[in-house]
Amino acid sequence: MFNIVLVEPEIPQNTGNISRTCAATHSVLHLVKPLGFEISDRTLKRAGLDYWQYLDVRYYENFNELYEKYEGKADFYFLSTKGAKVYSDVKFKDGDFLVFGKESHGLPEPLLKEHYDNTLRIPMWQDLRSLNLSNSVAITLYEALRQTDFNGLNPEGHLTGRLD
Repeated sequence: MFNIVLVEPEIPQNTGNISRTCAATHSVLHLVKPLGFEISDRTLKRAGLDYWQYLDVRYYENFNELYEKYEGKADFYFLSTKGAKVYSDVKFKDGDFLVFGKESHGLPEPLLKEHYDNTLRIPMWQDLRSLNLSNSVAITLYEALRQTDFNGLNPEGHLTGRLD
């Protein structure tokens, strides 16, 4: 199981998509306030579809509250276009935290400076600002899952029948 952290997410559809990915991978979703939407937002619920019942979501007033609770219990990796390493060059372990910033500004500079050695980036064309948040979460989370042999997940997917 991995931990996905969204620090001050702004767009409900992104958080809805990420919640669905977390439910499908049995990952915990940690939401750090303030949120740019209400949890009852219908676009958030629509993007998550009927996966909410499978989601383990936890809320925090600020990042320090979350970090102090789990520091030393797992590794934290911070995703940013300013990352020191490429995400696929890290050896992820079960229980790691993957931390993502808000859509408009990413993670705060002081946080990135404090954790620069654990700041990761996803390679992309240099003239673009960044990838979509939900895509970045999926890319990074599935690399972590791949590295841990999709521990606890059905690698063949949800098979309900054969196609002949």
